[in-house]
Amino acid sequence: MLLIHCPYCDDTLPELEFAYAGEAHIARPADPSALTDEEWRDFLFIRTNARGPHYERWRHIGCGRLFNALRDTVSDRFLTTYKAGEARRPLTNEAAE
Repeated sequence: MLLIHCPYCDDTLPELEFAYAGEAHIARPADPSALTDEEWRDFLFIRTNARGPHYERWRHIGCGRLFNALRDTVSDRFLTTYKAGEARRPLTNEAAE
């Protein structure tokens, strides 16, 4: 069973209590109407899909809040979670292992 830590509730709970919300730290274009169809498509659908440590957004269904996580996509292990709006946590050598 995958366990995820909610930084708002300060509790570690089963994955069933969470919903994946996409890649984290994606900046929305300042003027979406100025983008070409291809640029808008890329913004909406093209993501890094990294192998290894990857920044993601998750929603805790219990408290309803979105938070960020650094998860290793190879081992499916959460390396850290942190509140939305906080700076991206740096990738350390320990997290990359």
